[in-house]
Amino acid sequence: MNFFYTTMAFIIIMATDTVSGNTQYDKRMSTNSINSKTASVQLFLCGDVMTGRGIDQALPHPVHPVLYESWVKNAQVYLKLAEQKNGKIEIPVSWDYIWGDAMKIWDENQPNLKLINLETSITTFPEPWPGKGINYRMNPKNIQVLKVAGIDHCSLANNHTLDWGRPGLKETLKTLETANIRYSGAGMNSEEAAKPSVFHLNTGRVLVFSYVASGSGVPEMWQAKSGLPGVNFLPGLGETEISHIKQTIEKTRKAGDVVVFSIHWGGNWGYSIPAEHREFAHNLLDEAGVDLIFGHSSHHPLSLEVYNNKLIIYGAGDFINDYEGISGHEEYRGELTLMYFLEIDINSGQLKSLKMVPMKMKNFRLNYPKIKDVRWLQKTLDRESQKLGARVQIRTDNFLWLK
Repeated sequence: MNFFYTTMAFIIIMATDTVSGNTQYDKRMSTNSINSKTASVQLFLCGDVMTGRGIDQALPHPVHPVLYESWVKNAQVYLKLAEQKNGKIEIPVSWDYIWGDAMKIWDENQPNLKLINLETSITTFPEPWPGKGINYRMNPKNIQVLKVAGIDHCSLANNHTLDWGRPGLKETLKTLETANIRYSGAGMNSEEAAKPSVFHLNTGRVLVFSYVASGSGVPEMWQAKSGLPGVNFLPGLGETEISHIKQTIEKTRKAGDVVVFSIHWGGNWGYSIPAEHREFAHNLLDEAGVDLIFGHSSHHPLSLEVYNNKLIIYGAGDFINDYEGISGHEEYRGELTLMYFLEIDINSGQLKSLKMVPMKMKNFRLNYPKIKDVRWLQKTLDRESQKLGARVQIRTDNFLWLK
C-alpha cells in the first residue's frame, strides 16, 4: 500500500514550560520542511487508550489483578476471554506488541505530535474509588508501553483517571512526569488541572486543553478544587462554560498557536450527536478561540464535522481496550478502531487534510483490517458524517479520507 507521509526532522531538547513548570521536551520542526506561508502541523489523534486491567496483565510487570466489579474479580479473566475468542497470547508481550501495525503507520507518517486519551490510572495503590464499579489501573513499571509508542500527550480528563482514588491520581501524574509524557485535564488542584500542555514548534505552538463533561460517567466529586487533586470538570455546556474556557485559553494563547480542545463527553454506544454537544462545539470554535475539537468517550467512531474550516471529532472511538471476547453491542463493531492524522494550518488553525487509518483489535494487538472491514467503517462514518455536511471516502491506498 502507498502511504501518505511528510518527512520531518526532529530536535529533542529539554526545556522548562513556563505554563506548567514541568520539565518537558519540545518537538521542533525542521526549518527545511516549512515556510511561513504554508506552515502546517501534523497531528496524530486517537480515542480511548485503556492499558489497564487485561492489557496490564499481558505486559511485563502486571499489577495485582484484584478487581471489584460485580461479576469479575480478577483482571486475568479479561486476558482469558480474549484468548478464548482469538487464540493464545504469549505473555509477557513486548512493549510494542499492543500497538502492532500502528507502529509502521506512525513510522510512515511521522506526525509532529501523538495525542491520546488515556483511560487508565497508573498506580499500584490497592484501594479503588468506592462504588465506582469499573476500575482500570496499570503498573507504573509498564509506562514503557507508552514511551515505546512515542506518545507525547495524554488527556486525563475522563472517567477512569481516579479509578484508584486520589493517591492513584498522584502516582499517575508522577509517573507521566518522570517518563516525560505531557498531560492535561488533571492535576493537584483546579489551577493545575485547567492548564494546557504546551508544545513548541519552529513556527508556533500547539496547546492542548482537556476537559470532562458532566454525564460522561465522572463523579462530580472528582472535580479538582483549590488544594484538592482531581480532573478538569465541566458542570454544563452553556455560555457560562464557554466564557470561562475563553478566559482560560486567552491566558496562555499567543499569535500562531494552534489550540486543541480535548473533551470527554456523551455515552459509550450509539451514533446520535446531542444538539447540545453540537452547539457547544460550534461556540468553542466561534467564541473561545479553539481550532480543533477532539471528542471521546464513545466506544466506536462517531460523526465528523467541518465547521468554518475547522474539524470537530465528536467521538474518536476506542483505540486500545481489553473488550475482546466480551459480547454485546456487536452492531457497532467496537473492535474496529481509527488512527486520525490531521494537517492543520499554523497561521489560521484551519484543517488542511484528514486521513484515517483503520485498525482492528485482535489478540490485544492493533492489526490491519480486511478490506471488507475498511468498507464497513467508511460506509458507517460517511452515513453519519453526511448528516453534518461532511463525507468520508476510501482512496486507492485503502485509507479513509475526509472529503
